[in-house]
Amino acid sequence: MSNRQTKTDVILIGAGIMTATLGTLLKELVPDWKITVFEKLASAGEESSNEWNNAGTGHAALCELNYTSEKPDGSVDISKAINVNEQFQVSMQFWSYLVNRNLIRNPQDFIMPLPHMSLVQGENNVAYLKKRFEAMSNNPLFQGMEFSDDPKKLMEWIPLIMKDRSVNEPIAATKIDTGTDVNFGALTRMLFDHLKSKKVGIHYKQQVNDIKRTSDGSWELKVKNVDSGKVENHTAKFVFIGGGGGSLHLLQKSGIPEGKHIGGFPISGIFMVCNNKDVVAQHHAKVYGKAAVGAPPMSVPHLDTRFIDNKKSLLFGPFAGFSPKFLKTGSMMDLITSVKADNLTTLLAAGAKNLSLTTYLIQQVMLSKEKRMEELRAFIPNAKSEDWDLVVAGQRVQVIKDTAAGKGTLQFGTEVVSASDGSIAALLGASPGASTAVSVMLEVINKCFPQHVKEWEPKIKEMIPSYGLSLMKNPELIREIHTSTARTLVLNSEQPRVKQTSF
Repeated sequence: MSNRQTKTDVILIGAGIMTATLGTLLKELVPDWKITVFEKLASAGEESSNEWNNAGTGHAALCELNYTSEKPDGSVDISKAINVNEQFQVSMQFWSYLVNRNLIRNPQDFIMPLPHMSLVQGENNVAYLKKRFEAMSNNPLFQGMEFSDDPKKLMEWIPLIMKDRSVNEPIAATKIDTGTDVNFGALTRMLFDHLKSKKVGIHYKQQVNDIKRTSDGSWELKVKNVDSGKVENHTAKFVFIGGGGGSLHLLQKSGIPEGKHIGGFPISGIFMVCNNKDVVAQHHAKVYGKAAVGAPPMSVPHLDTRFIDNKKSLLFGPFAGFSPKFLKTGSMMDLITSVKADNLTTLLAAGAKNLSLTTYLIQQVMLSKEKRMEELRAFIPNAKSEDWDLVVAGQRVQVIKDTAAGKGTLQFGTEVVSASDGSIAALLGASPGASTAVSVMLEVINKCFPQHVKEWEPKIKEMIPSYGLSLMKNPELIREIHTSTARTLVLNSEQPRVKQTSF
């Protein structure tokens, strides 16, 4: 045991895309602040941000049908899609700023242009997709989207999916070429390399075991060295808990009232990865279908082209599963130890309301590889079992809380929980998470540093030109942003994707 104690301005817990983004924003806004990062694993981006632990979709709501619900009157509500898309545009602007300033280089190492598509079958689903297309294609955020219910056109778009398919019911797809595949693991590592060059203290194999308020209003953390077992105390004026599923336990230990009556439900995932290069070469898109009845939104089936380690890959999934761990490298006791007196009734209410989800997860866990292949063949009719391997994806912890919709409501998306004085904040939840990291971290900044926001606003607008504006109300700005970010991030098909060289 060590009594050594260090003081810093900001402590960031976890070395994922969220803390990387917040640290980078703060270093641009207040370069003199001392920032320290603690990560229990041996390197950055190894949990949810890792490229094999998420779908890599640049979530701009171009293809995800769960962001566009059908109203009782038959019309399609695209308001959530607009919100998600605007948040992704904020991320694109910030990444472009970093590339233009040579703070990170070689954008092709973390982002690639890739068509985003939605695919449905059945008369009702095709009618819905057409209404969705009409609502979205008239919006400046989604310009360039195409719709087709012609099998010949679909064969041009998605030959692997259409080959040997018996078209005995209506089938349709939308396609938009401005989609992206994002390697959030690579981006996270780039950002931490940048932070290291800015003298940010980044400490790996350091597990935060406890957090408590001190008499002067600061936060004191007990941090254990994973290898030696030595414990040190570190204090900071501001703490951000960005430890993925592990954030809930630390939020509970902080004792802030805002962290009460919140629980978490872990959902694991499995992808199928194609090991046949000839098959991989036949597909070039992210194609999203519709979720099964009772399935959580994160389980929408999709067939994805991926670019990982400069290699083209093909993934299908995700298949949902259940593990009581809150992190892939977590403990089997995570779920049990998250149950507290203040959230017990909330969790029980959620369990009673989500029996169909529980049933679905049990069914998913019991699936054999051949049963998974049957689901894959709904996308690729002639898929062969020997061409596909199983890969375990990351853990997601869905937030459970009491809302206006009722006690024990299961939340989908990300959520910032912060103390009333802004001295501590935690990020909970899941998709679209990483894609909206910049918007979410700007929310943290606005909640936790309101006294500085006016002073920081000119710099924020330099980094994110659309800050404070509605893109929907500024179609000319949308065009400018699309053009500039595509150029900087080398997303135009006619641009040569050549690596920049360091000087």
